[in-house]
Amino acid sequence: MKKVLTALMVGMGMMLTAPFASAQDEITVAYFLEWPMPFMAAKAAGTYEKEMGVKINWRTFETGTAMSAAMASGDVQIAVSQGVPPFVVAASAGQPLQVLDVAVSYSDNDNCVVGTNMEVDKTNAMELKGKKVAVPLGTAAHYGFLRQMDHFNIPLSSLSIVNMPPPEGAAALAQGAVDFACGYGGGLMRMKEHGNVLLTGTEKEELGILVFDVTSAPTDFIAENEDLVAIFLGVTAAANDKWNASKDEAMLKVIAKESGMDLEGARSAISTMKFPSAQEQLTNKWFGGSAQTFMKGVADVFVEAGSIKSALPSYENSVNAGPLKAVSR
Repeated sequence: MKKVLTALMVGMGMMLTAPFASAQDEITVAYFLEWPMPFMAAKAAGTYEKEMGVKINWRTFETGTAMSAAMASGDVQIAVSQGVPPFVVAASAGQPLQVLDVAVSYSDNDNCVVGTNMEVDKTNAMELKGKKVAVPLGTAAHYGFLRQMDHFNIPLSSLSIVNMPPPEGAAALAQGAVDFACGYGGGLMRMKEHGNVLLTGTEKEELGILVFDVTSAPTDFIAENEDLVAIFLGVTAAANDKWNASKDEAMLKVIAKESGMDLEGARSAISTMKFPSAQEQLTNKWFGGSAQTFMKGVADVFVEAGSIKSALPSYENSVNAGPLKAVSR
């Protein structure tokens, strides 16, 4: 696990000085398939391009760590719904990235699932010692995995940890190639077909295991294109507000199609998601201080687990609320 993240950070370090594409005429935005979110309706309608006046290349990814690498190389200018842990890994490695908004909060849509044949739940979780687990390293699921293993007093050294994105982890669990797997989105849904979660979303929150994604971008790109970024966040906020107000069925159909899911699958996934308004995000619960403190906590957990070399003294400068404040005026 340490070697994988170290290699990732070295790769990032080599790309930190790479130029990024100009946002004047064209930008590339990263997002996930099988991760249904309101912004996808605006994407399908072409609202972002109409409001921003630029051509947008929408590019799909499987992990937030890959998003970080793409932003470091200059291939991507904005990443939607990057997990906090992969963002923290990149920022801790020195990559100049900043958080722009809270894309989604989803305690029930990110978890670890134990294979049915194991007959293990929270009451006998210690039986997972010595077992094999699929984890997408450096992601929100990785952080949740570390915190849950710590909660159940299961030494990481006793586990065989395999780095797998959620779709592959789900397939490995179904085939019995791993004993349990951690993931999110469509991958997690398929994992649940072959096992059970150790802790519910509410139980995780009670332990302080928050799960949320952010919209992020390279620091220089934000500084040079603050108005453009604010428009992007404004379109996203409007889509979130529309969804929060109505849960519109027609909107859901578009979201499902854009996310590559069937209607019922998208309905199930999005029902576990929360999309805080721009105004709410600027309160103490999020960018008023709690989000920055949470990032520091994530980094410290990764350092303690040996997953990253060191944490930043503070993650206050890792959040740029300027464009979001412009949206909420």
